[in-house]
Amino acid sequence: MKVLIIGGGPAGMLAGIKSAKEGNSVTILEKNNILGKKLLITGKGRCNITSSIEISEFINNIPGNGKFLYSAFDNFNNKDIINLLKQEGLEVKQERGNRIFPVTDNSIDVLNALLKKIKKLEIEIKLKAEANKIIVKENKAIGIIYNKQEKIYADKIILATGGLSYPNTGSTGDGYNIAKELGHTINELKPSLVPLEIYQKNECKIMQGLSLRNIGIKIIDSEKKKLIYEDFGEMLFAHFGVSGPVIISSSAHLVRYKNIKELLKNKKITLYIDLKPALTKEKLDERILRDFEEIKNKQVKNSLDKLLPQKMIPVILERLGIDQNKKVNEITKEERQKIVEILKNFNLEISGFRPIEEAIITAGGISIKEINPKTMESKIIENLYFAGEIIDVDAYTGGFNLQIAYSTGYTAGIN
Repeated sequence: MKVLIIGGGPAGMLAGIKSAKEGNSVTILEKNNILGKKLLITGKGRCNITSSIEISEFINNIPGNGKFLYSAFDNFNNKDIINLLKQEGLEVKQERGNRIFPVTDNSIDVLNALLKKIKKLEIEIKLKAEANKIIVKENKAIGIIYNKQEKIYADKIILATGGLSYPNTGSTGDGYNIAKELGHTINELKPSLVPLEIYQKNECKIMQGLSLRNIGIKIIDSEKKKLIYEDFGEMLFAHFGVSGPVIISSSAHLVRYKNIKELLKNKKITLYIDLKPALTKEKLDERILRDFEEIKNKQVKNSLDKLLPQKMIPVILERLGIDQNKKVNEITKEERQKIVEILKNFNLEISGFRPIEEAIITAGGISIKEINPKTMESKIIENLYFAGEIIDVDAYTGGFNLQIAYSTGYTAGIN
């Protein structure tokens, strides 16, 4: 049987590997000049291959239609991808948060291991081959038009062209247009795992480049007084707002929150940062008192170094309306309590998401209602299958999105 795969990312490569193992003649069409271009930038160039948590827990880390993936994970799980890489000579290691990386800390080694497997299985690769249309006859996919005029025919076709994030790696949404033309529903495409924009841009510009570690965050719907997301870890200030691991993870929740656009427009979504999560307000007050006792003749602007990064001090004092040149021994109890309050609840109003081009992953895509979860075959066009980010499924950071790509690719490849 002749199988054509459109897209040579992780989903396309795994689809090809499995399909070739099943004895099929496989061709991968990739519009870039190499396979796996986006794979190379994952995990900041180190490639967070997957997660080591039990596969049964993966669904809890996939807010975007996770239940659709039960069969795919049954077919190919986190242990399977680790074994496949080991067979090709690549060992892996586990880091904090159950993240699995190659021991070499280099994504090129993950790509090379997959390419080695592809070569062994004699899979044909057509590079600089941009798919334009799927040829359909009697409601069956029978071939592809690529590079505007070239035609290639097959028994089965797998569409694995990725999403809209990082378009310079080739993820430019072509697959959505191809699927839509065939009658598929494309659910709204939104950025997920993306930095957040903030209304208080001037404050963020002052703190730009500042990284905060071991902080707690809460994101609150201030209209309903409802907690949307809570986390602990690291974040970063940027000229537009905030980024870093806890912020990126929070965006996957926010993007799905009801009436989010309206709430953001009306300044109803607030980020609270607890700069001292290990201390209660009482303990923090005691600590400030001790610090102030030691430096009572200093100016306030020079007295908060032990508590705060330098870049935050002017922002905090400006908010509190405390004269920076005031002496520490002139600070009132009321002003001290305000300092405690702001250190435990430094708040910023979220105005929106950074563009989808800056997102790690695309939320939205081909409706799962139109795909058979056991086979990844289209319910609209026979012999057409989908794999990877093009499907409306997405997860948190930590290797989950790559595992979705492998598992859906593998499942499409079986069938």
